Amino acid sequence: MKINGQAYRTIWLAPDGWRVCVIDQTRLPFRFETVTLSSAEAAAEAIRSMVVRGAPLIGATAAYGVALAMRADASDAALEGALALLGATRPTAVNLHWALARMRRVLASVDPGQRLAMAYSEAALICDEDVALCRVIGEHGLGLIAAIAAQRPADKTINILTHCNAGWLATVDWGTALAPIYLAHDAGIAVHVWVDETRPRNQGAALTAYELGAHGVPHTVIADNAGGHLMQHAQVDMVIVGTDRTTATGDVANKIGTYLKALAAHDNGVPFYVALPSPTIDWSLSDGLREIPIEERAAREVTHLSGLAEDGEVHAFRVVAPGSPAANPAFDVTPARLVTGLITERGVCEASAEGLARLFPERAGRPPA
Repeated sequence: MKINGQAYRTIWLAPDGWRVCVIDQTRLPFRFETVTLSSAEAAAEAIRSMVVRGAPLIGATAAYGVALAMRADASDAALEGALALLGATRPTAVNLHWALARMRRVLASVDPGQRLAMAYSEAALICDEDVALCRVIGEHGLGLIAAIAAQRPADKTINILTHCNAGWLATVDWGTALAPIYLAHDAGIAVHVWVDETRPRNQGAALTAYELGAHGVPHTVIADNAGGHLMQHAQVDMVIVGTDRTTATGDVANKIGTYLKALAAHDNGVPFYVALPSPTIDWSLSDGLREIPIEERAAREVTHLSGLAEDGEVHAFRVVAPGSPAANPAFDVTPARLVTGLITERGVCEASAEGLARLFPERAGRPPA
């Protein structure tokens, strides 16, 4: 995707060929800044502090974190230490653990002297694969948008609601939930996006609105609780969200508040789709409510907001009464019964074990890779 006319991925190698550059998403939308990572510890902190976020990008960053660790020490002990360090950063996003398992499988099979080059090669391959997967997800989702547009008058805008950020900034490029929207916009379909602000970190208002605006896609930021009202008044044609972990039976963990949007969509007959690449499927789980770990983040994310003040600087402001405690579950689980369909790189399927098995017959019923 492009920012100010320049094409960017969200993660790339520095000119020296070994350090890793990422966009500092905590500075957006008011500052576009990059951070250069030079150690596994720096990569872990970037994931933990949400300098990078979004399940696919977390996985890619973790893979490069392993590569950075191998540059310092390619021994067996150092490899296991890096995997443990990076694996402890975010509990819900399964791409993190998928990428680390893949790096362990590749690197453990070779001598330490070969690990550095192989680690960088495998991390780059993970990134390239993510770009390709997201692009194809976009194409499959485009078909769904086009089908709705075909049933409307030619001048009718298709209104799509999304929650959190599942766009370019959450992946290496293109995004998951936003990829179909970008392709529909580029194909000349009149689309408009209702962007949930997504409290408490405001990824919708800060990140989704930022990248949609950069691409020229019409959009409107709304308060998180406005979506149901819009659906009641026929102002939402479909919902597309992303996911950080999906069970083998189609339950979906996504940013807190997604479940409420799915309930509202179900009550109003609005199609509710979830876009995901296959590494986001946790084939070892069958019951999302009982088995998906839900990350609890710091209370400060709820009690304080950051914004651009009149002096042109970004400041943090307390918005909760002094002395009041705050809870901050970062994700919730939407049961498969509320999901109209899953948009994957292999097509669209129903959110069920049978639906996923039809698209991924080689994975159904098998233990995690």
